[in-house]
Amino acid sequence: MLAANLRRARVELGLSLSEVSRRSSIGKSTLSQLEAGTGNPTIETVFSLSRALELPISELLDARGGSGMTVVRAADLDVLSGEAVDLRMLRRIELDDAIVEVYDQQVRDEGSQRSLGHVGTEHTIVQAGRLRVEVQGSAADLGPGDCVAFDATQPHSYTALDGPVRSVLLLQYRPGNRLDLSGRHGLVAEQ
Repeated sequence: MLAANLRRARVELGLSLSEVSRRSSIGKSTLSQLEAGTGNPTIETVFSLSRALELPISELLDARGGSGMTVVRAADLDVLSGEAVDLRMLRRIELDDAIVEVYDQQVRDEGSQRSLGHVGTEHTIVQAGRLRVEVQGSAADLGPGDCVAFDATQPHSYTALDGPVRSVLLLQYRPGNRLDLSGRHGLVAEQ
């Protein structure tokens, strides 16, 4: 799915592989492999592509489904792994004034997963384990049933405190929102 969506987004934006490589700091040969479906991207790679293409992560990962009942099988999903987090995108929900992406998130107890920031508001609901969430120097320790929400354009991190953590991550944003990489604002609305 990433291969097809990456190529479609790159072509729609009129960008060469070289330009996407420059914007994302991902090697041109790696991008070529990803577009060919032979690469094995990490969370950091997908986040870098999302930032470089100014697209929500789901635009790169989501398969457009039909109507009726949708069943998502864990065994059928690709796992995006980062330094300390494994993510599986379960669903993208489009409403009139918001898009919500639903992820199964597992935080491993081997370090912290850091993000430079991306479009939207993150909501994380801990199901099992203890999780520390840091956003711009503020920290919150969460246990099962606890929830945190924050502006995801800000740098943030997740750290498992006492072993692995299982959580649900909801990423909410408005259609057309793009991350402003000029450093002046967090988000810009598409005109």
